[in-house]
Amino acid sequence: MVKNTKILLCSIGFSIMLGGCSGMNSTNTNNKNGVAKETQAEPSSDSLVSVQDYTGDGYALPYGKETDKLAEKYRNQIEEAAEEFFKENYKTDVYVHNVVGSSEGATIFVESKGKVHFYTYAVVPIDEQGKHVLTDKIWAEEYQVENAIKGGLYHMIFNEEFKKLDIYLESLAAKGQVTGKTKEALQNVGGHGYMTPYYFLALTSKEEAIKPVYDLFISNPDESAENLRNAYDENLFKAENFKINIQLFMADKQAKPSEEIFNQVTKELEGMESIPSGTYSFSLNDNFIDKQSAEGAKENSIKRGFPDYIIKE
Repeated sequence: MVKNTKILLCSIGFSIMLGGCSGMNSTNTNNKNGVAKETQAEPSSDSLVSVQDYTGDGYALPYGKETDKLAEKYRNQIEEAAEEFFKENYKTDVYVHNVVGSSEGATIFVESKGKVHFYTYAVVPIDEQGKHVLTDKIWAEEYQVENAIKGGLYHMIFNEEFKKLDIYLESLAAKGQVTGKTKEALQNVGGHGYMTPYYFLALTSKEEAIKPVYDLFISNPDESAENLRNAYDENLFKAENFKINIQLFMADKQAKPSEEIFNQVTKELEGMESIPSGTYSFSLNDNFIDKQSAEGAKENSIKRGFPDYIIKE
């Protein structure tokens, strides 16, 4: 059952919803050097963990203590229901990586199998009084999953362009001053479409260029990459509908976000050619991540974003 409703979305927590919003729409202030500093509520120090160590352990959703216990008890049934749900509704086989209790339900974090890669989630209601899981009522917010698949398709058909971006970001990390999230963190608490340790894609509801590709994929998941690429309608492409949100962390636990590194990366991104078209934002955080929300953005984070995005047409 695919739902278009917002019911229970609040229970999914801020890490997913703000994963897209904080990266693209944060309110910013400027320091004396003109560098945007992201402003956001500070996590408590006892909930912070080094990003290199964070795998999703400690992640929590509101009012999920009791449902988390039930979700663990019925983990096998939940996994089977999730696998069947995504196969039936989205023609996609998935790995179930994590199940986290939330208000009146549990959030199921999954990763796609096969050539179209993405992370997403579904929700299974839980009857706390009856102490059972309603696997027959599992659901997902329709456009969230659809856009996750579209992001995976966008990456697949522009694979060479994404390789250039990946090589660049991996080379930055190889120098030892910055790093990204762990693969385990993406698997266990990611859920935000196509993701790497260094960035994620977010498509707006107004996106139309990739829609024919999505429709073709849903009608025939075994369609060739060439035919999927040919279905892409570049005449309908608008950069503002494809958000590429880059998030890096300082590799040193003692280091504050470096304006020098931030300015260097921003300048290099602006000058890069042949990377994926879209609207880029970039944030540089210190070394720590809030284990409860999986967020790295803090008051000291340095940000290039709204309204001064990096645009690649």
